[in-house]
Amino acid sequence: MSAPELKVSEHGRVLVLEMDRPEARNAMSLRMAHEIADALDLLDSRPDLSVGVITGANKTFCSGMDLKGFARGERPVVEGRGFAGLVQKPPRKPLIAAVEGYALAGGFEIVLACDLVVASREAKFGLPEVKRGLTAAAGGLLRLQRRIPYHLAMELVLTGRMWPATEAADVHLVNRLADPGHALSTALELADEVAANAPLALAASKQVIVRSQDWPLDEMFERQHEYVQPVRESADAKEGARAFVEKRQPRWTGT
Repeated sequence: MSAPELKVSEHGRVLVLEMDRPEARNAMSLRMAHEIADALDLLDSRPDLSVGVITGANKTFCSGMDLKGFARGERPVVEGRGFAGLVQKPPRKPLIAAVEGYALAGGFEIVLACDLVVASREAKFGLPEVKRGLTAAAGGLLRLQRRIPYHLAMELVLTGRMWPATEAADVHLVNRLADPGHALSTALELADEVAANAPLALAASKQVIVRSQDWPLDEMFERQHEYVQPVRESADAKEGARAFVEKRQPRWTGT
């Protein structure tokens, strides 16, 4: 068996996914898409893991779909999860993108499927599909307009131009800028800050924010009940209250 195309490691309560196809600038293959899907299943299934971080090896994030594989008839799509095993069905738990170098086409669409974004000051994003006679159908057209102002999203889609991370930070698509080479370490600092909180509350809060965008106003509170009520009744909620009273750090169990 050849080496995995995704390196997976654990840093406390944080699961790190590192795309590792340096010979192809981490272009997405079918194999790597399945490996990402498996890693996200692991993240969601383990109560001792609270946050995921996805990044790329060799100073680049992801250059999009592997066009050589596409020419062979291969599409890096996992049933039920979509492109990269991620964009159609992100994990329940928070996911942070740590971007060095280029995040282009499908690579940018992976970023848009994440909940928080850390990027090197020298990183660049882009949806150049129109330059190739294609469309950004792995979530770019659907998500970008929800993340940034409409006319800016339209400009980026219709021109296909490169977009510096510093400009993305100006409109708050990027949460934190890092010095070149330090996107992952900065993302891990952010992940640790998130992971210090109750895992059930993190997952439920993410789900309400993501799913409530199209809920009717008169149904919002009722609909959020199915996500927040189990958190109120959890052992972690009781532990959080005890820790506050006892003036100590809580010990989360994810139950």
